[in-house]
Order: sequence, then structure tokens, then C-alpha cells
Amino acid sequence: MAAVDLPLAGSLRNTGSSDGIGGTDPTLVHGEPGGAIVRRSVLPGGVRVLTEAMPGQRSATIGFWVAVGSRDEADGQQGSTHFLEHLLFKGTRRRTAMQIASAFDEVGGESNAATAKESTCYYARVLDSDLPMAIDVIADMVTSAVLDPQELEQERAVILEEIAMDSDDPADVCHEMFVAAVLSDHPLGRPIGGTPEAIQAVPREAVWDHYQRYYRPEELVVTAAGGLDHDAVCRQVLEALNRAGWDLQEGRHPVPRRSTGLAQITSQPGIHVFRRPVEQANIVMGCQGIVATDERRFVMSVLNAVLGGGMSSRLFQEVREKRGLVYSTYSFSGAYADAGYFGMYAGCSPSKTKQVIGLLGAELDKLAAEGISDEELRKAVGQLSGGIVLSLEDSGSRMSRLGRAELVSGEFLDADESLSRIRAVTAGQVQELAAELAGAPRTVTVVGPFDRPSDFGM
Repeated sequence: MAAVDLPLAGSLRNTGSSDGIGGTDPTLVHGEPGGAIVRRSVLPGGVRVLTEAMPGQRSATIGFWVAVGSRDEADGQQGSTHFLEHLLFKGTRRRTAMQIASAFDEVGGESNAATAKESTCYYARVLDSDLPMAIDVIADMVTSAVLDPQELEQERAVILEEIAMDSDDPADVCHEMFVAAVLSDHPLGRPIGGTPEAIQAVPREAVWDHYQRYYRPEELVVTAAGGLDHDAVCRQVLEALNRAGWDLQEGRHPVPRRSTGLAQITSQPGIHVFRRPVEQANIVMGCQGIVATDERRFVMSVLNAVLGGGMSSRLFQEVREKRGLVYSTYSFSGAYADAGYFGMYAGCSPSKTKQVIGLLGAELDKLAAEGISDEELRKAVGQLSGGIVLSLEDSGSRMSRLGRAELVSGEFLDADESLSRIRAVTAGQVQELAAELAGAPRTVTVVGPFDRPSDFGM
């Protein structure tokens, strides 16, 4: 199999069905290993629908995606994206919050939502026979939320509690502060959930304007995987959107994907200390990374597997197994349309902070200077290949894969092509990327019982 480019334009063509929907030819059809079929269509209004029919599955996962995240919030609207994730479950013109919850509970289904920096997804997993219900309920939420003022104020308190809970986790704080320092004043540097100050200040009108601006047909992507029929999903989505009164004009095209031009960001290198009265220091060290569409994303995956991706990784072996300095240590990366970051994490006794910071930097420098062995490359490729295949056993992962392909890269990779690209990574490519990361200005965030770097000898 091969990679498939996903166009933005396209439409369903009526082939004689009385309802104008069934029996249509989708814009794109692609066979997957194991008999799964990926199909893509663009409905009137510019709504994109992508499905993956999985033979033998008795369940299905459906997701309604909007390419809007925390980075897209205008001044005075910060926190609105996360607010909407909560409020869309709180009632529509047709359903109360209890009716929305009961619709999934009474069939043993699961429903939830996720807000990210560049997208929001409302999703559900149900039996295949209940997929029409899930489509109708989520479509109702996305198109017809009322944003009741009383519910909004109640959710304001709930979100503030959620932020407070995250703030009580020093590891979460350390990661959040790291991203804020590396991506600096770029909108991607803002926390996804908003700050307490932003959540307390944002008025209903700002949340409503944000909702009206982005929750539109040309912004909507619907993805589904499992036991399903593509034409039936398209028909059910279109019926639900028409029922909501959305303007589904013929000839309207989906919005363009985000620009992938590299953003000009000035990071804040150096050591940033955030005091918390905790028993363990939390450390993140890193720098700017690569964007989501960079061809080296597979190289980055291999680099992370070797450096900090498991119990046999360099960080785990050197910092934990050989020296006993930490319980948890790993490396990670995040990638967006026009920016990204790379980092290494460790949690240690406050008295060991300076030593652990030195070891994190030394392992990255060693990787850049000496590269990786053939054995490390083989193990990393095997680890990643197994993860790719195992993830595809779940319809939710396949649904998410379709959404990311449509919104982020415009390129769908089946399992065989993903494995091929991982296996094509060379040790030289890993060393080259490591050298680029090691040569970048480093940002270190430390959350612990300190006021300044000198408290731990830096």
C-alpha cells in the first residue's frame, strides 16, 4: 500500500438514489491491510466525512472534529475552546444535558470530548447498531448548543476546579511551564484549558462568538471506524445537519488546512524555577522541535524511542538503572502546523537536581556526538512497529488517525506505509536530528522546593 493525499475539494455524486445520498461515489477509496476500507467524501456545505470499515467489528467509534484549538482564541476569548468542550454536553435546542448523557448510558456506549491546541473532537464509541443514534446526538451538540448562561456559570466553576487539580500535579506544571517557555508568546504557548484568570473573565458573549465563528459546515470533519457503511454514515450525517438547520450550500469547499510555514518564535532559554512544596523536583529540559508535517517526524519517533522511550532507553538505563537517581524519566516531542518542541523529563530528590539536569543534557549530547548503534536502531524500529500495529486493533485509534490525517497533514498513511517509513529511518538520520536538537538553545524548567537555580547549585 502507499500514502494517499487527501484533497480539500470534492463532492458526492448522485448515481440515481432517490434520496440523493445513497449509492454515491466517494472522492477517495483506499484499501487497508486485513480488508478494511477507508473512504472519504465531501458533503454539501464542505463537510468532510472519512470512514474506515473494519470487517467483523460489532462496535464503531465516531468523532466530530473542528480544526479550532486554544491557539485560535482571539483576545478576550481565551479559554473559550475548553469552555465549549464542556458546554456542548449541557444541552441543545432538542435535548437536555441529562438526555445527552442518557442516550449513551442506556446503550452501554461511551462519549467524551478532547480539546487540543489546534483541534477539538467530540466522540463516542457504541455498538454498530447504535451508530445512527451517536451521529444524531453529537451532530445535535455540535450544531445546536444553547450555551445556557446558568450552565455556563456552573461550568466556569467546574473548569476552575479542573485547572486547580492540574496545578496540584507538579509534573503537569513542569511540562506546561516548559511549553510556555519554549513557545514563548506564540499562541501555541498558551495552556489548552486556559488560565484561571482567563476562565474567570471570559463572558458568555465571547464564548458564543467563538462557537459561531468556528462551528460551521466547512470547518467540520466527521471520522468513523468500526462496523459501519460509508454511504449510510454520510446519509445520517447529512440528515442530522439538515435537521439542525445548517446551511449546506452546494459548491462550498472545506476551509484550507493550516499553513505549515515555520513560525518565528524566540524561546526563553535558561533555567526557570517554579516553587512548589513537594518532596520531589520535577525537571524538563528541551528546545524547539519539528513541525507536524516534517518528513523527519519518523526520525524523531526513533530518536525518542532510543533516548527515552522505554525501560531499555538510554535515559532510563543511565539515570535510573545505573545511578538510581529517579523513578521516572523519558523523552517526548510535540508537533503542530508551524512549530514544535522536544523535551526530556525526570523526577528526582531535590538534592539530586543539579546532577540529573547534567545527565539529561549529557545523554542528548552523547547521542548527537556518537549516534546510535545498529542494535538500538533495530530495537527502536521494533518498538514503534509493534505500537503502530497494536494501536490499530482499536476503532478509536483508527477514528483519530483519520481525523489527524485530514486536519493536519492531508496525507493518509495505512499501516504498511507507516511501517515502511519507520523502517526506512537510518542511524545517520537520527544522529543528524539529535545534533540539531543538541545545538539549539536549551530551556530547563524545574518545579520543586526552590526559589532560584542557586538553591540547587546551578
